[in-house]
Amino acid sequence: MSLVIQGVNVHLTDSGSGSPILFLHGAPDSAEMWSGVIEQLKKQYRCFAIDLPGFGRSTTPADFTCSLENMARFLDELIVEAAIPTPLNLVVTDFGATYGLSWAVAYPHKVQSIAIAGSSNFSSRYHWHGTARLLRIPLLGELAMATLTLSAQEKMMRQNAPLVSTEYVRAAYTLSLAKPETRRMMLKLYRSINSRDFIGKEDRLHKLIEQVPTLVLWGDKDPFISPEYAEQFGSARVEHFAQNGHWLAVESPDIIAQRLATFLA
Repeated sequence: MSLVIQGVNVHLTDSGSGSPILFLHGAPDSAEMWSGVIEQLKKQYRCFAIDLPGFGRSTTPADFTCSLENMARFLDELIVEAAIPTPLNLVVTDFGATYGLSWAVAYPHKVQSIAIAGSSNFSSRYHWHGTARLLRIPLLGELAMATLTLSAQEKMMRQNAPLVSTEYVRAAYTLSLAKPETRRMMLKLYRSINSRDFIGKEDRLHKLIEQVPTLVLWGDKDPFISPEYAEQFGSARVEHFAQNGHWLAVESPDIIAQRLATFLA
């Protein structure tokens, strides 16, 4: 299914039946990263997953705004247009969490539960990791994106996410990073967000977490966001995975699906 929201041609998958779950991926992935988890959960839940603007099979206009406020509006317009039932269960990771949680604090009455499946930032105290700092620098970021090859991506993933298969890395690269549009969107994402943007929002998120069931699943070998940031979500239930890294849903889809099924039951 595809919908046009704010000029973005959005790719949306809809499978299963039952209580609704909305899955939001990170960068530079697509909705495909959730496929192993959805395959198991769709037996009991109606599972929606989108390709975020500029990723996977979704396009984006050059003037699309990636601020937290606009991404919250974008997601809400998508939910309304696609007739996704609310309140819904939100399952997010990486930039999908940054944007999904921005939506959640803006529209708390539409949230049934929250699951953060993989490290994510929603803190005014967070300092960007090295790769992000590079991408935020004009010209250097463009050079880094222009010279990013499949072999370089494979090497990075072998070092930082050894549990992710080579087949997945190659397919994900072809679907997103191989496209100039995705590379431009990567730069826009990192350059559109600053730590101060979370001031106020993180307090609202803590209040929401006190009201709705929230689960945080965290890979302790994540090279981008250290394990202590799992505690930034206040009273949420937190579970650490000692052998996993940044791509929990891809590294261990069976385990993540089981944890989510138990949490949502």
